[in-house]
Amino acid sequence: MADATAAAPGMMNATAAPSERIAPRRLVAFLIMVFGMFMSILDIQIVSASLTDIQAGLSASSSEISWVQTSYLIAEVIAIPLSGFLSRALGTRLLFAISAAGFTIASLLCGFTSSIEQMILWRAIQGFLGAGMIPTVFASAYTVFPRSKFHIVGPIIGLVATLAPTIGPTVGGFITDAMSWHWLFFVNVVPGVIITVGVLTLVDFDQPNFALLDHFDWFGLIAMAGFLGALEYVLEEGPQYEWMQDTSVAICAWVCVISAIAFFYRVLTAKEPIVDIRAFNDRNFAIGCLISFCVGIGLYGLTYMYPRYLAEVRGYSALMIGETMFVSGITMFLVAPIVGRLMQKVDMRLIIAAGLIIFALGSYQMTWITRDYDFYELLVPQILRGIGMMFAMVPTNNIALGTLAPDRVKNASGLFNLTRNLGGAVGLAVINEVLNDRTDLHIVRLQERVTWGNATATETLNMFTQRLQGMGDAALMAMKQLSQIVHRQAQVMGYGDAFFMLTLFYFGLSLMVLLLKKPAALSGGGGGH
Repeated sequence: MADATAAAPGMMNATAAPSERIAPRRLVAFLIMVFGMFMSILDIQIVSASLTDIQAGLSASSSEISWVQTSYLIAEVIAIPLSGFLSRALGTRLLFAISAAGFTIASLLCGFTSSIEQMILWRAIQGFLGAGMIPTVFASAYTVFPRSKFHIVGPIIGLVATLAPTIGPTVGGFITDAMSWHWLFFVNVVPGVIITVGVLTLVDFDQPNFALLDHFDWFGLIAMAGFLGALEYVLEEGPQYEWMQDTSVAICAWVCVISAIAFFYRVLTAKEPIVDIRAFNDRNFAIGCLISFCVGIGLYGLTYMYPRYLAEVRGYSALMIGETMFVSGITMFLVAPIVGRLMQKVDMRLIIAAGLIIFALGSYQMTWITRDYDFYELLVPQILRGIGMMFAMVPTNNIALGTLAPDRVKNASGLFNLTRNLGGAVGLAVINEVLNDRTDLHIVRLQERVTWGNATATETLNMFTQRLQGMGDAALMAMKQLSQIVHRQAQVMGYGDAFFMLTLFYFGLSLMVLLLKKPAALSGGGGGH
């Protein structure tokens, strides 16, 4: 409590206007930046729903097309922690404008690309430049505005950080269905230009310190790129290539370990480190980052699991998947202002715990999943998922960043956002591994039961054989059809196991809030005075 309240006066002094009123110019500038962050986060998932269309358009192989996502994610995860140093050196205005302009140009070039090699290059540039917008918005929210307004700005950035990945498949499916995959990138151009001009015109939050560039740690950057880039590659590609059995994954794992040692040695000894990790000395920030990491697992994990189930088991198109997934997006949008009001009246640790438990309940309902689960069966779990995500994410942002001294927020913001992205990468790797292993296990178990001694299996096989008479080798075709049913059922059971794993994980995680110090109240007469 003492730490939180002690930081609050410093936070108030960081604002240019000590009054409680938010200047309209600053609010407009901040909202423009928020929209830029929304574009950058949305661009991860907006493409994922239409990879098959891009693959066909560029005549790419299945292994090549995955790099459209992987290159973006690797570049983004390297750039996010770097943004803290660049924000102090270039200032918020210049860094954000460069990020927005570069992201826009790279988007345009992605839309015009004619080969998979060009697409991978421009996607990497797009991810690297666009990533700077994300932590810059978080840092601005907690340094520009008075502490008493955190209950307003906190839900805004929390909503964007969770809503963008959730509605990505919806937006991507709609755009691809209505126009073509090229417009997944072209839609960024006009907003990108408006954001760049708006930021250059309105943002005046801080002043650059170009002298810091004289001490830019190139060795630290190379070590960080090797560490985070290789880690992201291992997590992305490991599950499908049997981890260390694949040469490229094994090499990247060694690069990751060696680079990590060099990186941590450098940031702890350099005069002006590329990333300042001393923010982890603050207990609330450290625990907040751990919760953010774990929330990232659910945020990106379920955004991956639901569409995959709907595509593989239900046979949905990209647009139908998007329409089904939109439920969580609407829920988040409606819940955001409620969370803001609750943060003024209720201990934020209780809100986080409630959010994690609600999220766990939504996952628990999916443990009974069958191949017949459709929109209405997924409705309540998705609503609970949306409520839980907002309840967990927004107060975590405030507890982690809202009580730090202003001069530490820029670096801390990059680290905080990095943990969420790494959580997503780890979550996808673990979920893929669980789905593959449990599906294989259930296939073996079901095949042991589907024998000639099983009356139901024999009747089903005879029915298929009679139905397929006159269409070739009816017995072989019937056997294949029965095998497909067994495989599909095993898949569904694998999804149920993965949801059960998430249920236990988030119920256990809800206990972690006990480690947090009680934060200062965010009301107008709270700890800020």
